[in-house]
Amino acid sequence: MGAAISPTSGYKGGQFDISLLVWKDPNHGNWWLEFGNGELVGYWPSFLFSHLASHASMVQFGGEVVNTRADGGAHTATQMGSGHFAGEGFGGASYFRNLEVVDWDNSLVPLAAGFHVTADHPDCYDIQGGVNAVWGNYFYYGGPGKNVKCT
Repeated sequence: MGAAISPTSGYKGGQFDISLLVWKDPNHGNWWLEFGNGELVGYWPSFLFSHLASHASMVQFGGEVVNTRADGGAHTATQMGSGHFAGEGFGGASYFRNLEVVDWDNSLVPLAAGFHVTADHPDCYDIQGGVNAVWGNYFYYGGPGKNVKCT
């Protein structure tokens, strides 16, 4: 905790991946965060999630930007991901790839075909999903926040 992850990707430069896994301990019910190849970062105690007592019914991946609009109207200029829209693809936009979920017996399985992607403010931040043999289920996402189309 508190350490930097490196190396980091650069716009139109080298791209680097990290692996993250969230899973439920079947013996104690705690939800664990695992980084890389087995490095346990920590866990959320089971008592925090009464609605996840037996399982999760939905999984969401992506980015989030909080926009309080404290000034009464203008959208925040906070970037999501790399600050570039999904259409810029590899080297431009941020991405998630090889999306999988942990099933009832703690096995990793690919997402169901046709997973749904959505962006609440597509003029500020957007997303494009797909599937291929190398990346499995994936999506590109991000955006600059406030811009000429996002006010």
